[in-house]
Amino acid sequence: MADPAETRRLIERYIEALNDRSVSGVLSLLAEDVAHDPNQDRRRIGRQAFEAALIHRLRLVRETASDLVVLVSDDGHRASAEYTLRGTYLETGEGLPPATGQTYSLPGAAFFEVDEGRISRVSEYLNLNEFVRQVSA
Repeated sequence: MADPAETRRLIERYIEALNDRSVSGVLSLLAEDVAHDPNQDRRRIGRQAFEAALIHRLRLVRETASDLVVLVSDDGHRASAEYTLRGTYLETGEGLPPATGQTYSLPGAAFFEVDEGRISRVSEYLNLNEFVRQVSA
């Protein structure tokens, strides 16, 4: 059994590291064999694959997650985070509208599994159609 309070803090630190654009900070919180389910994409396994996806994302957007709400299971092994992503679209992503510095604000969520004090799964969700609508306006 994991301590739910420790799991909550782990998830909060993960969001803080993302907000700080700290790749090393995010990676330090992940299990070596982390499963990453990014929104609208295939599952990736491993810290190295997560790092590549994160670096790519940081190139495309500058965003922060605010209005954070973290929920943790009683056993501390699962958690969810709901937030608002506020960002700037910096570089055109494949299949997306051209980036010209547009701003956006979207609700988002992530679901986590935690094992031995590290995040072992991250599944991310946001409304990609709403993102496209906002950056196309």
